Amino acid sequence: MSNQQKRRSRWWFWVQLGLAVGILVPALYGFGAKFREMVILYGRGEEGSFTLMPILNYLMTGLGFLLLFVWAMLHGMFRNIEQPKHDMLANEERLDQEEAEYEAREEAPWSSSLNRSPEE
Repeated sequence: MSNQQKRRSRWWFWVQLGLAVGILVPALYGFGAKFREMVILYGRGEEGSFTLMPILNYLMTGLGFLLLFVWAMLHGMFRNIEQPKHDMLANEERLDQEEAEYEAREEAPWSSSLNRSPEE
């Protein structure tokens, strides 16, 4: 790896880290504050009992996303993040080729019957 690539890699790391902190910290604060308010309201008795379902929804959704994230990490889905775009382009090329072959087969019987002379 050249010196310029190392600098670019280091720079890109700090950009990603800055974006992650700048986006995730406020989102986590907002989620935590809202969750805390709901738990406090639920603890007040009957007037806060309506918050039970949102609390359970928050917990189940958060747990689901956490489990999905851990599953993706364990299956190596973050190791080569560039590969899916190459796979998608290769699949698109393969599908275009298959479609062209299918259209050629579909047109072949018609074109051969149109090219016949009336004497045949």
